[in-house]
Amino acid sequence: MDFISDNNLMGLAIGLCTFFIIGLFHPIVIKCEYYFGTRCWWGFLLLGLACIGLSIFVNHIFASALLGVTAFSAFWSILEIFEQQKRVEKGWFPRNPKRKYPFDK
Repeated sequence: MDFISDNNLMGLAIGLCTFFIIGLFHPIVIKCEYYFGTRCWWGFLLLGLACIGLSIFVNHIFASALLGVTAFSAFWSILEIFEQQKRVEKGWFPRNPKRKYPFDK
């Protein structure tokens, strides 16, 4: 961590980790919608709130920033879980045959 701080690489390190966190949430949203539908949105809310709480109490700037990024990625995933359901309805993503969808007639 001293190497990152001493060479002014903190912004790049946070940016790279942000890229990976956002990239990680994309397949999580797809899988959650597939298996649980939109009812799992509260899980993203709880994760986001927990990460905000941890971010406030963590003293290390790098860890605090990553917790903040994770929190807001989780909040964004709430919107995306509902958007994912619309994408499934349009046929852009596979439907789970073991589940009933609200748009089924």
